[in-house]
Amino acid sequence: MELVEKIKQVANIVDIASAYTTLRRRGKKYVGLCPFHAERNPSFTVDEEKQLYHCFGCGAGGDIFSLVMEKENLNFSEAVRFLAEKYHLPLPRPARLSPEVTKLEARLYEINELALGFFERQLHQSAEGLKALGYLRRRGLDEKTVAELRLGYAPDSWNALTHFLKDRGIAPAEILKAGLALPGQRNQEIYDRFRGRIIFPIFSLSGRVIAFGGRLLGEGEPKYLNSPDTPVYTKGQILYGLNLTKDSIRARDEIILVEGYMDFIALYQAGIRNCAASCGTSLTLQQVALAQRFASRIIISTDGDEAGQRAALRAVSLCLEKGMPAKVVLLPEKMDPDNFIRLKGKEEYLKLVNQAFSGFDFLVESYRDKFKNGPPEARAQAIRAVVQEIEKVPDPIIRSDYFRLLSEKFNVDESLIRNMAQEKEEKESKIGPPSQLLAAEKRLLQILDESTSLARQLLAEIKPEEAASWPGAPIFLYLIKKPDRPSQLLSELKAVLSPPLYQELAKVLLERPAGGTRTEAKDCLRTLRRYCLEKEISEVQRKIAQLERQGQREEMIPLLLTKQKLTREILSLQ
Repeated sequence: MELVEKIKQVANIVDIASAYTTLRRRGKKYVGLCPFHAERNPSFTVDEEKQLYHCFGCGAGGDIFSLVMEKENLNFSEAVRFLAEKYHLPLPRPARLSPEVTKLEARLYEINELALGFFERQLHQSAEGLKALGYLRRRGLDEKTVAELRLGYAPDSWNALTHFLKDRGIAPAEILKAGLALPGQRNQEIYDRFRGRIIFPIFSLSGRVIAFGGRLLGEGEPKYLNSPDTPVYTKGQILYGLNLTKDSIRARDEIILVEGYMDFIALYQAGIRNCAASCGTSLTLQQVALAQRFASRIIISTDGDEAGQRAALRAVSLCLEKGMPAKVVLLPEKMDPDNFIRLKGKEEYLKLVNQAFSGFDFLVESYRDKFKNGPPEARAQAIRAVVQEIEKVPDPIIRSDYFRLLSEKFNVDESLIRNMAQEKEEKESKIGPPSQLLAAEKRLLQILDESTSLARQLLAEIKPEEAASWPGAPIFLYLIKKPDRPSQLLSELKAVLSPPLYQELAKVLLERPAGGTRTEAKDCLRTLRRYCLEKEISEVQRKIAQLERQGQREEMIPLLLTKQKLTREILSLQ
């Protein structure tokens, strides 16, 4: 029996939900205050018999796995592990990485740790490093902060680090893999990536050194330089300092997100520990999702200049998309969190944090300012821009509230704004399926073209009602009726396909790689079945949201059951 099924047999959704809210029996069901939003009257309902939950206030709903995923900020695999450990179920052996990959990652961690030790010693023991240390002192950093963050210095040399690592048996290819060097013009020649820079080591959540950021001390560009992507580090997926502050963030259920390394350090040294930084780069959706694992609220604190305001606007947009409440700290122009705290102090900064704008208000004002001096058409453009942002919000009830707020802020009839969103949705729904085939369809067609017997066997397994929802439906429906290799029917297919789809099919068959197997074809079919199920879930969710808006709560129950059934079918394909 699969682990997921074992969990369903032993786990009780009432027990799990009771860890997040107090439940009381009401008839055959349990009710309580919703753990997903603040409310005075209980609207959170748990059905023990069906093992489902739903909040009639905010619309949250699902099964035991979705409940744990939402409350613990876990993905599906992590939620399964969480529940398995809770109910003392043995975990299956994890799929092991190949020995080569495991060995490479371990080696890169070792190289990064050696490099960090080198950078730390250079900061404290070399003449160049002591100048860099003096710079940090002038920026207000004390010895304790420098030590806790393990700051270092990369000498202004082409090969100081590479020579150090080579002397300890590290091959040039390994140094390149770690992102610590760049290839030279001569064969096997490499040179240091970081030169004449203060080094900010970047750590994983478990505290391993995975990358570095460097600030140039002298003149030149770029002022800041980060490690490239490596087998142990991917840009845009890590928050600087989170390894040190995650417990404080979790305790306050709130994260202050800054941009640069020095901004983070200023807050950290001032005793503001519920913070992290985006490593000096544009915030990504993955970084917001990472923050969401530790806090339910985010405070965005960017620079006070125009570029900082643009960064804050982008951050608010990403938070809306992830359904994470956001606020924006407004700093004076030409100030960033670092110099504000150094000049004004911690308490003044915290005052601004407490006075932070709601993310939505900031969004509205930003677009209003952008179009404020234009004609009525510019005002309409601003409203449409905000509507476009609101449509990213996953929760339909929150979207509805934002539409109401938008109408109030622009003094426009709410129905006009809702119609604007509705018209866009209807227009998009009328657009037919894309002519470009899905990757799984392309590969399946190529495998079908391997042999007539294989094509007939596989086509017999495809249900017409399934294929009807694929982008390449006209092709597959025709092949199901006349099972044969696609290339043998190209002339007939030309008569029934649109020109773009026919051209795409011809191209796919032309570039057909050899070696397709029945097993690979089965994988393609599983992918396409998952595609169909996900489309069905989206449609069911749309109907649920519509019923919620109309207050037809009882009619939602069959749809919720359908959604659960479809979700289980998807899981069975994994």
